[in-house]
Amino acid sequence: MTRQHLIFDADDTLWENNIYFEHAFDQFCEYLNHSTLTPDQIRAVLDEIEIENNRIHGYGAENFGRNLSQCFLHLAERAVDEHDLSRVTAYAHEILSREIELMPGVAETLPFLAEKHELTMFTKGDQKEQNRKIDLSGLRPWFAHCAVVKEKNREAYLDLASVRGFDPDHSWMIGNSPKSDMNPALAAGLRAVWVPHERTWTLEREEIRDPACRMVKVSAFADLLSLFVG
Repeated sequence: MTRQHLIFDADDTLWENNIYFEHAFDQFCEYLNHSTLTPDQIRAVLDEIEIENNRIHGYGAENFGRNLSQCFLHLAERAVDEHDLSRVTAYAHEILSREIELMPGVAETLPFLAEKHELTMFTKGDQKEQNRKIDLSGLRPWFAHCAVVKEKNREAYLDLASVRGFDPDHSWMIGNSPKSDMNPALAAGLRAVWVPHERTWTLEREEIRDPACRMVKVSAFADLLSLFVG
């Protein structure tokens, strides 16, 4: 096979991530103890806060703590004090102490892919937080390049391809998110491999737009071997 440029998402593609945010949200709902709103309704309020704040502050556990605090102030049915805000913020900050749990097949598959192709890790979020996770994962040696950006949109992929000299016909974005991985990469003219995750963040879900049929869907990370190694 011609040498390919394989661009990997990190969170929920190489390692678990969103499940820890969901756990923090469950703790938040329990502490909020709202008399009428369901968790789904609370989530809808939090989503609106996150959509707005993510444009300003970006992503990650630190910013998630800010979003939870703002949501608590908005929905609490009693007077809120500093103890309340510290507690809900702590639910988010606990995410930072989590060990990195690689997705099934990642550790076994990457060495074979790296032997045949050039691997890039392309993730969005807080620079310090994401680089810490990359280092803790132990995966950095398999990648020729690791980049952390504020947002993964069409322009970010075009910039990556230009800087790294990627041929779009031989460059593949591999990830779980339709919003940040599939659609912007396809819009930038790259190819893509969708590795769905059943717990993908709600704000990363949207219809995949692939009019040129440049995307492949696989059911597990190890299936990349049949695509790129044979």
